[in-house]
Amino acid sequence: MKRRRGMRLAIVVPICEDYDMACDPKTVAFIVEQLAAAGDVSAKPMFGEYGVYCDGRMVALICDDQLFVKPTPGGRAFAGAIDEAPPYPGAKPCLLVDADRWDDADWLAELVRISTAELPMPKPKKPKSKKV
Repeated sequence: MKRRRGMRLAIVVPICEDYDMACDPKTVAFIVEQLAAAGDVSAKPMFGEYGVYCDGRMVALICDDQLFVKPTPGGRAFAGAIDEAPPYPGAKPCLLVDADRWDDADWLAELVRISTAELPMPKPKKPKSKKV
């Protein structure tokens, strides 16, 4: 489609009333605290939700106050019978850790430790070239 003079483009974002994108920072802080034994754990805000990093690898997402751990063969084996669900519409399914399991810091940290070991390190970023 060619753009004609005076024609404006608009982006339409669907509104979903059942989907609230904000996570409670207290929930994020609690999960990070529970995962402390897994390694160097941190959470970074991403599009209104949080990515959880362990030893430099993104291992989980906290979306809508739910914990989603990236699925790995070892993580699945360790977790046993656990539901899988996408953290947001259009995402690949992840291990959905029930909030009742968050209190078991040893189990949760071991799940993240196992999953982290099987995930690849992120690709190094290319240095920005200086424009002349």
